Amino acid sequence: MKTLDQYRIPFTGLKPGKHEFEFEINKLFFEEFEYSLVENGDLKASVILDKQETMMVADIHITGKIELTCDVCLNHFWGKSDILQRLIVKFDDEDNVSDLTDEIMILKKNEHELDLATILYEYITLSVPHYSRCEEQGINASCDQSMIDKLNSLSNQDNTSTDADPRWEILKKIKNNN
Repeated sequence: MKTLDQYRIPFTGLKPGKHEFEFEINKLFFEEFEYSLVENGDLKASVILDKQETMMVADIHITGKIELTCDVCLNHFWGKSDILQRLIVKFDDEDNVSDLTDEIMILKKNEHELDLATILYEYITLSVPHYSRCEEQGINASCDQSMIDKLNSLSNQDNTSTDADPRWEILKKIKNNN
């Protein structure tokens, strides 16, 4: 978990106002998360933290590329990623879950660091397209034509057999009698 320590912002010494932070996100980052949907990436996260007396507002901009797997040809390719999110951090000693949303994080008043590792991971994972295809999301990528040809040849094979099971023939007769 030492790799993820670099994604923490110690905010207790910061003066009120805006502060800028930058984080590099790569393969080592994603290896820290078990069963990660994204296994490799080359991203940069820019965080503008606006510290106020009672709360903080973090504007997060993540840009770069992540490695995806094509759902058509199973080829690995690089896809662009451009994520803009806002995180509001409130301080409270009580477990006030009524205020919690995807945009709001609540920290205890005695905490002194903002850990962004899980937040950045979630934003990146949620940006992964449901359906990935080399030609659509890829950066100068195209589907593996040999794999497409193989899939087409397998799908066009005649699956009928000359030794048909007689039970199917009886069922076909029943179906045709309606």
